[in-house]
Amino acid sequence: MENPLLKYLAFVKTVEKGSFTKAADELHYAQSSVSKMVADLEKEWGMTLLERSKNGVRLTTAGEQLMPFLRKVLHGYNELEGQICRMNGLETGIVRIGTFSSVAINWLPNIFAKLRHDFPGIEYEMLLGDYTEVERWIEEGRVDCGFLRLPTLASFDTILLKQDEYKVILPVGHPLAACDTISISDLNEQPFLLLEHGGKTEVSELLEKYRVRPDIRFTTWEDFAIMAMVERGMGLSILPDLILKRVPYRLAIRPLREPYYRPIGLATKADAHLTPAARKFMEYLPFREGVE
Repeated sequence: MENPLLKYLAFVKTVEKGSFTKAADELHYAQSSVSKMVADLEKEWGMTLLERSKNGVRLTTAGEQLMPFLRKVLHGYNELEGQICRMNGLETGIVRIGTFSSVAINWLPNIFAKLRHDFPGIEYEMLLGDYTEVERWIEEGRVDCGFLRLPTLASFDTILLKQDEYKVILPVGHPLAACDTISISDLNEQPFLLLEHGGKTEVSELLEKYRVRPDIRFTTWEDFAIMAMVERGMGLSILPDLILKRVPYRLAIRPLREPYYRPIGLATKADAHLTPAARKFMEYLPFREGVE
């Protein structure tokens, strides 16, 4: 008898990747096999789960209703496998993590390296996005946990990891670089590069709080793009300290006279049943030994 879990996995991966071909690559199956498994599910259940087009696939209404249940089944199976491994004295499994760039660059490589040394059987899947995307992935069960700015959704359990200080970055030689600290009001009418994507971020909130109106020349969610433009004298910006730990550009970095922070934390669904691998990952979070 064919294992129905393989069909469930094929369907979920196809939705996550947006195409049968990408799902097949991820699962190391032939594209035709993945397509057939999904078609078999639709035939068995008497409903269409995916809309196919030349641009890929997307869920039908029926597929959207069934997706949370399929994720729950697959997650439960991973929990079962993990518990069996623990009972046999083994540590294995996959940890799926949602995160944003500064955490991915500065924290996760160290965590993964330590875990890989201690538990080589644990594997990782990292999804990179903004706060809203990470929240959605946690809600959908696509990731086990996610790094976010706090506070986040009330339905999440959270752990505060760091109060990340925002700092002003300037071209070397800029007149304000002669100051030890910079007042937020000093940015009025200055050429400015805004770190933002989608909804308002901490920098926009800071500018609005103090009614500061810089001359915004460019808006992006790419930290390193902003650094490159500041280095070339295109404007000033405000970036979080965490992303400034590894700066490949010549910049002047100054703290704000009135410090401003973003609280960074790890979130999970309040009712989540974390796999042993996910719980092990959380034991290696930086707050255990100090964030710096």
